[in-house]
Amino acid sequence: MADTTAPRPFVVISGKAVHDTVHGREKELLALVEHGYRLHGDGMTVNPPSYFLRFPAQPANRIIALPASVGGDVDVCGIKWISSFPANVDLGIPRASAVVVLNDQETGYPLACLEGSVISAVRTAASAAVAAVELSAGRPKPARLGVVGAGLIARFVHTYLVAAGFEFEEIGLFDQSAEHARGFAGYLERSGARRVTAHDDLESLVRSADLLLFATTAGTPYVEDRDWFAHHPLVLHVSLRDLSPDVVLDSCNVVDDIEHCLRAETSVHLAEQAVNNRDHVRATLYDVLTGAFTPPGDRTVVFSPFGLGVLDLVVARHVYDRTTAGVAVDDFFHELSRYGG
Repeated sequence: MADTTAPRPFVVISGKAVHDTVHGREKELLALVEHGYRLHGDGMTVNPPSYFLRFPAQPANRIIALPASVGGDVDVCGIKWISSFPANVDLGIPRASAVVVLNDQETGYPLACLEGSVISAVRTAASAAVAAVELSAGRPKPARLGVVGAGLIARFVHTYLVAAGFEFEEIGLFDQSAEHARGFAGYLERSGARRVTAHDDLESLVRSADLLLFATTAGTPYVEDRDWFAHHPLVLHVSLRDLSPDVVLDSCNVVDDIEHCLRAETSVHLAEQAVNNRDHVRATLYDVLTGAFTPPGDRTVVFSPFGLGVLDLVVARHVYDRTTAGVAVDDFFHELSRYGG
């Protein structure tokens, strides 16, 4: 007897459809990403190490595979495949591009392929904003935001910080490209920012901010003077490789996942190599969310999120369940009868 159980139709979901599904729903996505962190901390996920495809002749370029599985009410597995080719910027196109493939937990069959750059930006921004809320709970609410790296991720993080309730009296910018800094300043002014200041040097920006966002493409640390952080800001180290081991070791460090973050030459990984221990990593964000760790108010606190594939899947499943704009590929699966009959 032929098996009458058929996989669900395979759906392709465009970047526009993804954008239309998440745009204006920042508070909903903040709660969703926090839920993803809690599922991960509760052992309801499988999140293997990310795999980096590198190119010896093009060392600046990479493509990363992030496989994962999420249980609970999300109930999906899949993978994000995201490239980073920095020279794209000179061509007038974004540095990063991505797709997310979702698979059915019961059959393993693919459910959908979604454009992934917006999903990746949303989960990164929501992760940073959730961390900012939780890590700033024991200190005066940040009023001066400093942004290092004026790209797409910085724009998304700012949007989600505002959605999380932050109101900044001043936003400072530093970017090696004056054009990018001007473009980001224009976005901030259009979004209602009270005061925007472009800094000519990084030190003045760091010293002026009580909440710092690093969202660059840096491959190796370049911020080396821990005295710049004497005012003990909260640092969202989204780009992971900006701070020297000396700065890291002088800070209270919180990560999304210890095993994931202490690898691939991140700043916290380099600090581990420098001292041969992990004592500088005090907690995960899950520890903070559950009250197992309270960050100090009198030290620099650095949040370094390596980026969990489970969060990409949580956001992608949310889009898959809600969009009506996906295109079904009816004949994507061929010869579904086991014996070809």
